[in-house]
Amino acid sequence: MLELHALLDVTDCHWESIDSQPNYWYEGRCPQSGELLRLPRDRMSEDLARGLMQYLAADDSYDREGKMYGILLVEMPSGEQGILKAFSGLLNGCSIVEGWVPPIPGRDRVAFEEARTLTQLEAMKQELIALNQLPQRQEYEALFREFEVQMQVVSDRHRNRKLQRDEKRQLLCQTLAAETLEIALEQLNQESRLEKIERRQLKRQRDETLQPLKQLIEAADRRMRALKQQRKELSRELQTQMHAAYTLMNFLGKSRSISSLMATNSIPTGTGDCCAPKLLHYAAVHNLKPLAMAEFWWGPPSGDKIQGEFYGACGDRCQPLMGFLLSGLAQNPIVSNINEGLTGGREAQPLLPKSNNISCGTGILPVAGGREAQPLLPTNHHTSCGTGILPVAGGRDAQPLLPTNHHTSCGTGILPVAGRLEAQPLLPTNHHISCGTGILPVTEMLPIIYEDKWLIAVNKPSGLLSVPGRYFENQDSVFSRLRNLLPDSLNLTLVHRLDWETSGILLLARDKETSSQLRQQFAKKQVHKVYEAVLSGTLKIDAGTIDLPLWGDPENRPYQQVNWECGKPSVTRFQVMAKEGNHTRIEFWPLTGRTHQLRVHAADVRGLGIPILGDRLYGCRAAANRLQLHARELSFEHPQLGERLYLQAETPF
Repeated sequence: MLELHALLDVTDCHWESIDSQPNYWYEGRCPQSGELLRLPRDRMSEDLARGLMQYLAADDSYDREGKMYGILLVEMPSGEQGILKAFSGLLNGCSIVEGWVPPIPGRDRVAFEEARTLTQLEAMKQELIALNQLPQRQEYEALFREFEVQMQVVSDRHRNRKLQRDEKRQLLCQTLAAETLEIALEQLNQESRLEKIERRQLKRQRDETLQPLKQLIEAADRRMRALKQQRKELSRELQTQMHAAYTLMNFLGKSRSISSLMATNSIPTGTGDCCAPKLLHYAAVHNLKPLAMAEFWWGPPSGDKIQGEFYGACGDRCQPLMGFLLSGLAQNPIVSNINEGLTGGREAQPLLPKSNNISCGTGILPVAGGREAQPLLPTNHHTSCGTGILPVAGGRDAQPLLPTNHHTSCGTGILPVAGRLEAQPLLPTNHHISCGTGILPVTEMLPIIYEDKWLIAVNKPSGLLSVPGRYFENQDSVFSRLRNLLPDSLNLTLVHRLDWETSGILLLARDKETSSQLRQQFAKKQVHKVYEAVLSGTLKIDAGTIDLPLWGDPENRPYQQVNWECGKPSVTRFQVMAKEGNHTRIEFWPLTGRTHQLRVHAADVRGLGIPILGDRLYGCRAAANRLQLHARELSFEHPQLGERLYLQAETPF
């Protein structure tokens, strides 16, 4: 039965007045022709997806597990439009659910092997849980803490006695002499030796008690590591079989296995189970023409995924399949109009609709000026915009965005940017900027707080990565910009990092020796850091210290959590600055530098129990335009000058 839904089954919106300009493009190059093929996510598909969100919100069963959902707006041969909907992976343990697009064919051919492997994996999982919850672990921790207390008591007693002996020695030396003094001093030395014997005996007792437990725990840990490796290998073998069996069809009517479309040794787990491939394959098989698609996350947050937010094709599982899946799909008229606008002269079709918004790749291009504005791109400019974002400035009197005779491209590498604050042109003369599949040059400058021939400190804005990401849409970063901005950037290295959403002072070294010495200062906790934040609630205490060990689950990156067994020591001091309505302005002094340390210490109930304003990943639901966390101050010893530097960046919120 065709799993096709009428538009009004999903939403009651009417789109006559809605601007359907795309906000994102699903895209890939045809394996045969090399042509760039595109499918939009526009306002209409997003509204249809929001209708599906309302359906999911009405049923608690969809809140049990977080996953990606998607809709595909299609046109039937009759011209009538309909909706396909899909979920990634399994839905409450099922791969086939009525009303939803079924999984890609081929899974049934490995069903027996899958069931056998899943049984083995579950048995290993249960053994891992049992080993992790071994009673001897708690017993070891309890005894270890008990001995630590005893050792501390003995050490304190011995320290006091030593002070008393030192005072007595001074007195004896003043009042006694010769043999009498020697005998008295020997008695004091004997007391000292007896105390050392007492400490050694206590340590020996501790080791004899704890050693058997420690050996048992170490054996359990070795078994856990072996089990995890076996699980990984079993999963990899099963995925290899499934990828060889999974068969995708495109709009040319051609079928290929996933393993033939991607390098076999680099196919991520779950490839082929995502919404986009399932939807496009189903549409191709049933002769349905895709018009637009939208994917979103629903359920508990996971990593950087937040309920109700839209996301593009994942870079490692879906993006490599897009070129094949879209092959044979007639291109959307919007794409043709954009191409005409870029290549034509003054008589070409308008590049921008009345809304002055044009979608390009993964973002929207904001443009100033109306129909009377100067041309967006002057004659003889060759521009490629791939999947990036092109901010465009200027009105009637604006200077051209790109100076005459510049050739711009962007690839997937490092992004050139304009000069520093005092620089005039947006793109310096003779710069070659590429944009095939990357992001176009960014015009926002990076304020430089301090600079000399050994190091440079900048004020990173919120929403900019410290270093380039893995995928083409995440190449813009502080490091990328400075590598292209600075003439001596060959040896430039980042000494530490800030989260994408965190603003503030970021330090970079210009040579290996300076980098090494600065990193050592960070490692030895010799760098003093002060952060300013606004909490999304009212804090009842004014100051204190948070000591909660943090651990990052490798299956749920980048989310961090408090974990007393696996976590690394993480300590933060704090001081309330002011109460601002229902919010609290606060200073943080991190004594360690763990990922998301301040965010978790603020949000966790064992810490402050109040998320930082704007921190949706850790539970803040209050409205905010950004994460209200800023690295305000940084002080350290200059590796070459030998003097202490104090850097400060004004808090922007």
